[in-house]
Amino acid sequence: MFTSPFPDIEIPATSIYDDLFGDLTAEDAGRVALIDPATGAETTYGALKAQVDAFAGALAARGVGLDTVLGLLCPNVPAFATVFHGILRAGATVTTINSLYTPGEIQKQLTDAGATWLITVSPLLPQAKAAAEAVGIADDHLIVLDGAEGHPNLRGLLTEGSPAPDVTFDPATHVAVLPYSSGTTGIPKGVMLSHRNLVANVAQCRVNIDLRSSDRVLAVLPFFHIYGMTVLLNLALKQRASLVTMPKFDLVQFLENIQNFRCTYLYIAPPIAVALAKHPIVDQYDISTVHTVFSGAAPLDGETAELAGRRLNTRMMQGYGMSELSPVSHAMPFQRDDIPVSSVGVMLPNTLNKLIDTETGEEITELGEDGQTRPGELWVKGPNVMLGYLGKPEATAETLDDDGFLHTGDIAIYHEGGYFSIVERVKELIKYHGYQIAPAELEALLLSHPKVMDAAVIGVLDDEKEEIPKAFIVARPDSGLTEDEVKDFVTANVAPYKKVRRVEFVEAIPKSTSGKILRKDLRAREAAARV
Repeated sequence: MFTSPFPDIEIPATSIYDDLFGDLTAEDAGRVALIDPATGAETTYGALKAQVDAFAGALAARGVGLDTVLGLLCPNVPAFATVFHGILRAGATVTTINSLYTPGEIQKQLTDAGATWLITVSPLLPQAKAAAEAVGIADDHLIVLDGAEGHPNLRGLLTEGSPAPDVTFDPATHVAVLPYSSGTTGIPKGVMLSHRNLVANVAQCRVNIDLRSSDRVLAVLPFFHIYGMTVLLNLALKQRASLVTMPKFDLVQFLENIQNFRCTYLYIAPPIAVALAKHPIVDQYDISTVHTVFSGAAPLDGETAELAGRRLNTRMMQGYGMSELSPVSHAMPFQRDDIPVSSVGVMLPNTLNKLIDTETGEEITELGEDGQTRPGELWVKGPNVMLGYLGKPEATAETLDDDGFLHTGDIAIYHEGGYFSIVERVKELIKYHGYQIAPAELEALLLSHPKVMDAAVIGVLDDEKEEIPKAFIVARPDSGLTEDEVKDFVTANVAPYKKVRRVEFVEAIPKSTSGKILRKDLRAREAAARV
């Protein structure tokens, strides 16, 4: 069993609202919490807290309480913070919904979560209204933040003067948020995270992640995703930093916002790292204020990370987590510079880890001559582990064992320096003639090719029904990259059984909003091509 290099810390037995806003000083109240790049408008911490209280009061006046679930379908705008924490302040539960969802997908999540309210913005109202009608949510329970006829709006709710309610609940057991898994490897499930889960993960992250009140954070990763919810929104608020909100990613706008608002800290997913490392337009902007780039949500290969770090002259960090872990369990500690950026860093405080051999079920504890363990499935235990999956006891039992260890489904290696590397998802490994091939390893290699802009690898069946690696490649424009070049490059750098045996050039690699490669979409594309 592996332990954190950090001593255990005290986890406050309180709500996330009290943890973030309960000790707000007069000085902090005057700090800027949120900046809207579209208008330049700034919201101070004092104003944000007042808005959160007012929104909670408006909800309570309408009967919202401990047993209420509200859906939140909203991009990254300052109002998200008000509404999200207003719901939690009222003692209710919020299920955050992907802004790209179709009406049918929104309907499924609302139904599964048992939501009786839905909050959105006018650009998303058509799909929100269709889903609300399908599940029986009336117009007076469909809040349109920026206003729409026949629906409550944020301005009206904040100015009605209803006092914030007095609510009492157990932070360790009361469900605060219900994010849904991305569905890249299965049917999306509601992840029950308590107030204690959220409070704990913020406290744990503060030990490893060097975010300060003087920082300006560019918030482009969606708040509706657990990564953006905890590491951007909640951690930044706890540290009294300033958040510059971006409703969606656009590289030019991303760079303009860094330049115009002098952002210092970036939280990104690997696709953004690839752009920062390789896209020529980056050189046209002054982004010298950035001192740290932290990547998460999916594995980032070391070479791309180092290339981006050198180009931006900045510190590159990486971490690991999942929705079921609130989400962070590992991060590169800012106190050390001896850990390679290709790793996900060390365990956060108050956690225990195991590595389990997927073939034998035995616990892996010994280091080899190379100073690392053999690969095994990572299991995590700590105060950030979810309560379970909503309404799915069997799925919960499969993932969360009786000893409190969460079985992540990710294959990891432990290194003698105390840090971990993620090799691949258990379900994503390609098996060729009995050998295991990690797509992420091949993708990292392909991204190091100067003519490759992006890449993804999946297992496909050859004519003999043997699983082989196939690469999907986004080539640099006008590079003339050929299939043989790709194959020869990989063959020259890997063991024979790992070589790419098929190549397809595509315009873009399908990815989730959190940056994960949607291999299921590539498999569907492959299946359609074979029909």
